[in-house]
Amino acid sequence: MKIVASSPENYIEQLPEDRQVALQKLRQTILDHLPEGFAEAMSYGMLGYVVPHSLYPAGYHCKPEEALPFISIASQKNFIGFYHMGMYANPDLLEWFVAEYPKHCDLKLDMGKSCVRFKKIDKIPYDLIGQLVEKMTPQEWIELYETNLKR
Repeated sequence: MKIVASSPENYIEQLPEDRQVALQKLRQTILDHLPEGFAEAMSYGMLGYVVPHSLYPAGYHCKPEEALPFISIASQKNFIGFYHMGMYANPDLLEWFVAEYPKHCDLKLDMGKSCVRFKKIDKIPYDLIGQLVEKMTPQEWIELYETNLKR
């Protein structure tokens, strides 16, 4: 589901109504729990939550003109994707999330390396997502990112 959008609002308004409601609620959950310093932006065609250049001038190593990505959400063809780079880079955080997921959702966790796929949009565990979003500050993400980049 390729959407070309100039802003998060523009992205969401292009979605089918049921996806609009879910994406808006997921977006608001992230914004309500996002530690100070991260910024919302359109990033790689998705709603992104990034470390802005003002905090991390080096930017993303693959594309330094881009801010350092942290979390993204997107409406894909068959699911809503929630991408959290901190879980990909921090095994302890991933382990916590995997252990907590069944306490918040009765569906099997459908997950890739950094992507959680929500195929049943009425079963998105917003409370758990809020808790996860709070667990890493921009500075902690920068340190983890740089440590993993040097490996």
